Amino acid sequence: MDIKEIQNLIKFVYKSGVEEVKIEREGFKITIKTKKDITKQVLVEDISSTNTITSQAVSPTHQGAVQENSSHSQATKVENENHIVVKSPIIGTFYRKPSPDKPSFVEVGKSVVEGDILCVIEAMKLFNEIESEISGKIVKILAEDQSPIEFDQPLFIIDPS
Repeated sequence: MDIKEIQNLIKFVYKSGVEEVKIEREGFKITIKTKKDITKQVLVEDISSTNTITSQAVSPTHQGAVQENSSHSQATKVENENHIVVKSPIIGTFYRKPSPDKPSFVEVGKSVVEGDILCVIEAMKLFNEIESEISGKIVKILAEDQSPIEFDQPLFIIDPS
């Protein structure tokens, strides 16, 4: 079973709403578990060499965001206020700076316009620039620099004024 087949299988399991699928073939075993729309656990065992690989995978609908720029909006309205919460479109490592010797993309109190780079998220050795989808002022930065982040994790709060 190649990686493309595994990705298609994960997508199928995600869309079907099944909580767990196990497939065993000659010399190969795969288990896919879903946890109520949070993450997928994939367990792949190569029976011939008895190696086990366990990884957390992005839900299939969000894997496309890693591989291509998704049109899925990463900004969501906060219910009680006029503020907008910018959430991570992918899982990975959050970076506030383009490189360690450069200044941060944004700081609290800084005004941003639509298209400004807010941060970079590294996923599978690819650095994805996260751009602001709105204009406004940075109210709060919710993630620590160089920290691992999850899909849909709040990163910034922006006041659109």
